[in-house]
Amino acid sequence: MTPAIATVRADCAADPAGTLTFDLTVPASSPAPAPASVLLLRRRGAAGRRPGGTVRIPLGESGPGRLRAVLPASTGLSEGRWDAYVEEPGSQAVRTVEPGLRDLRALVDRSPDTGAASVSARVPYPTADGRLALRCWVRAPHAEAGTVVVGPDGMTVEGVLYGVAAGEGALVEARPPGGPAGSHSFPLAPDGPSGGFAFTLPYGPPAGGPVREAQLWQLWLVPAEGAAGIRISRILDDVWSRDKSFVYPARAAAPGVLATPCYTADNDLCLRLEPGPAHS
Repeated sequence: MTPAIATVRADCAADPAGTLTFDLTVPASSPAPAPASVLLLRRRGAAGRRPGGTVRIPLGESGPGRLRAVLPASTGLSEGRWDAYVEEPGSQAVRTVEPGLRDLRALVDRSPDTGAASVSARVPYPTADGRLALRCWVRAPHAEAGTVVVGPDGMTVEGVLYGVAAGEGALVEARPPGGPAGSHSFPLAPDGPSGGFAFTLPYGPPAGGPVREAQLWQLWLVPAEGAAGIRISRILDDVWSRDKSFVYPARAAAPGVLATPCYTADNDLCLRLEPGPAHS
């Protein structure tokens, strides 16, 4: 692994198109990066695997002790988590980048063209060990979750479908851990040419089997009979990980079983089942 040297600090700002601007501050105690240095984005590989790619963005002066890099929305970044570094020409070491201020207001409630073939999103965030990284999504097509209402007997979800239209036989599948075997299907209600959709998922059918430990049921939208499923997620705002920030109440789904709508750390919508007190 390439060694890291002194850190720099980066403020981030986003525009409505998804372009990200990074303004880097070099501490007075550290030497300035050499000319032709770049902001290096390195895709984090899966456990035990090599990183999945790199992108280099030129750094230019933007004031005393300040450097700027601009990542256009058109730059291709594959889905995953990308760590940020400063790379200097001819050096075997890189500088780690610490997160500064993040102005991501322009990312809130984004509404891409529903006819677009793909939807992408990039959110800068601080890692658990205090470094700057990007969470990137690329979905083609994409089902964006919106309002989630937790009812006494089921969860109702509204959303928008991008890149494909819902047709005859459209439905939503709740898939158990381990794959589609044992899935439960529920009708999808398309909302005209705007791409909107809605569905209600009753808690009872998924909770019909034994629930001896927590289960995470994934929610997929099938836009037409025989079509491939589309993972239902929420990515078009400034939240890089919703699993702890979007918390919904639990409801009794069956005797001794609780059901709770939830998001994963990758912002995919799920239904969590877990053992709970029996109800009458």
